[in-house]
Amino acid sequence: MSIQDMIEGKKEWRAHMARVKALPQDYQIVYKEIQKYLFKVGPVELTEGTGLLSGIVDLFEGDAALGKGVLEVTGSDVAAFCDDLIKDSKTYADIYQESVDQEVNKAMKKATDKTK
Repeated sequence: MSIQDMIEGKKEWRAHMARVKALPQDYQIVYKEIQKYLFKVGPVELTEGTGLLSGIVDLFEGDAALGKGVLEVTGSDVAAFCDDLIKDSKTYADIYQESVDQEVNKAMKKATDKTK
């Protein structure tokens, strides 16, 4: 990653957060919780720009303009809303699980090769 890429990334993030701050207060609160949740759950695509988060802001902007309350959009189970958004995304937990499975398989193969 070049310095230019980092600068562009920061500009993109600042512009993104400005959009969040322009949302109604209830949307901002829920957005911040969604962001925290997604950063903990760790969909890999979050490290590739603001795409997923920008999509959430797009949705929120449109529904806020229609006068909907944020929980009308997400439902009362915001974590389930998040899980649904990333159900087809690869997470860091998935990558870790795969690496553990590979290590176990290698170790088991070595152990069975020694007993032959």
